[in-house]
Amino acid sequence: MKLFESKSESQDVEFKKTWRDEYLQWVCGFANAQGGTLYIGIDDKGNLVGVEKAKKLAEDIPNKIVSLMGIVPDVNIHKKSGLEYLEIVVKPSNVAISLNGAYHYRSGATKQELRGTALQQFILKKLGMTWDDIVCKGATLKDIDRKAVAYFLEKAVDAQRLPVGSLRMPTESVLKNLNLVNEDGLLKNAAILLFGKNPGKFFTSVEFKIGRFGKDETDLMFQDLVDGNIIQMTDRVLDILKSKYLISPIHYEGLQRIEPLEIPEDALREAIFNSVVHKDYSGAAIQMKVYADRILLWNEGNLPEGFTMDDLLGEHTSRPRNKNIANAFYRAGFIESWGRGIQKIKSGFETAGLASPSFQATMGGMMVSILRRENPYVNPHVNPYENPYENPYENASGLDARIISEIQSNARITIQALAEICGKNRDTIRVHLRNMQQKGLVKRVGPDKGGHWEISLDFFCTPK
Repeated sequence: MKLFESKSESQDVEFKKTWRDEYLQWVCGFANAQGGTLYIGIDDKGNLVGVEKAKKLAEDIPNKIVSLMGIVPDVNIHKKSGLEYLEIVVKPSNVAISLNGAYHYRSGATKQELRGTALQQFILKKLGMTWDDIVCKGATLKDIDRKAVAYFLEKAVDAQRLPVGSLRMPTESVLKNLNLVNEDGLLKNAAILLFGKNPGKFFTSVEFKIGRFGKDETDLMFQDLVDGNIIQMTDRVLDILKSKYLISPIHYEGLQRIEPLEIPEDALREAIFNSVVHKDYSGAAIQMKVYADRILLWNEGNLPEGFTMDDLLGEHTSRPRNKNIANAFYRAGFIESWGRGIQKIKSGFETAGLASPSFQATMGGMMVSILRRENPYVNPHVNPYENPYENPYENASGLDARIISEIQSNARITIQALAEICGKNRDTIRVHLRNMQQKGLVKRVGPDKGGHWEISLDFFCTPK
C-alpha cells in the first residue's frame, strides 16, 4: 500500500522497513542538520509494510536516543489498514550531537559521518564561531608585527573607516577593537594571519603561489611564493605580477606617460582580496596560474551552506568564511560588507571593454578564470591564438626563439628571469639579446630598470 503519494526520502525524510539500532545514526544526522522524520514500517518507495511490536519500540527508541545523545524526539504510533508504523520526529539541535563519539550529518538524502576539517567547521558553526575565532596556541604579542598593524591603520584612516587619531593606537588596543583577542587576552588565529611576523610558524598554508606556465600545467616555466601576513599579501602579489608576469603597455595622453596594467588593476586586486578573505586556512595555499592567454586564480573553500553558484553570481548577502579577517579587510577599506565582490570584479572588466571573468566552484574551492588582454608588443594583425602566419620564430632558432617567446609574454621581463626560465647564465642571455638587437629582432626601450623590450613587427610578418 502506497502510504505517501507525494513524499519520498529527502533532506528531512527517511523510510525504514524495520528498526535497527544503527538507525540511531540517522537520528543523530537529523539533529545535527535541519531536523527530520524517520518512519519505521515503510519501505524506501513509501509503501506501508507495517512494523511488529510498535508499542515496545515506541518506548525503547526514545530511551536509547536520550541516553546516547541527550535529545528527546517525538515518537508516535500510527495505524492504517490494520498495519502499524512509527513516526520519529527529530528537531534540529543548537549544539553538536554525537553518537558513541561520532558526529553524523544529514546532507540531501544521504547521511555522512563528519571528520577532520568538516567536523571542526561543523562544531565551530554550532558554537557561532569561525575558524579564525579559535585561539592560536602559543601566540603572544611578540609574534605581532607592528609595521603590519601600522599599515592597516593607515589604510583604514585613508578609507575613513577609522579616525585619524587611530594611527597612534597601541597594538594591543587595535587587536581588541578588531575582536582578535578572546576574553582571556589570548590571540586568535585571525590576529596572527593578519598581522603576524611569521604566520607560517603557526599555520602551514598561509601562502600565495604564482606560476608562469607554457602550453599546459605540466609546463611550469618559473614561479614565486608569497607568504607572511595576509593584510599586506595582496600588495606583494600585485608587485610580483606587475614586475614579472603581466604587461603594462605604455601610451601617452598629451605629455603624460600612461602605463595601465593589461587587465583592470582594481578588479584584479578585488579578486585577490576575495581569495585571501574567503580562503579555508586549514586547506591548501592560494594558487595563481598565469598563461599567455589567461589567468586562473583558485582558493580552497566550499560555497557557504545553502549557496549555489547562481546565488553567488547574483545579488546576495555577505557570508564571509572568516568573519574576523573580513572585518579587518573591511575596516582597511579593501572590501565592502555587502557581498558585492564578484559584481565589482565583473564590472571592472566590462568597463575596460574586456570579457568578464568566469567563476566556478571546483576542487573544493573557487576558481576565477581571467582572459588576458592581447599582447600590445605583437603585430596587432596577428591573432596570438590562431596564428594565420607561418611559425613566427622561423627567423630565429633555439635559445633566441625562447627568449623572444618570453618577451612576447612579458615585455618587462628581466635578464635574470630569462636566465632562470631558459636554464642559462646571465652572460649567455646578454650575448643573445645583444645579437638579436643588432639584427633588429628586438630593441630595448627605456633604462635597464623600468624599461621594456619590443619585438620588431617585421619579425612576425612572414606570410604563408
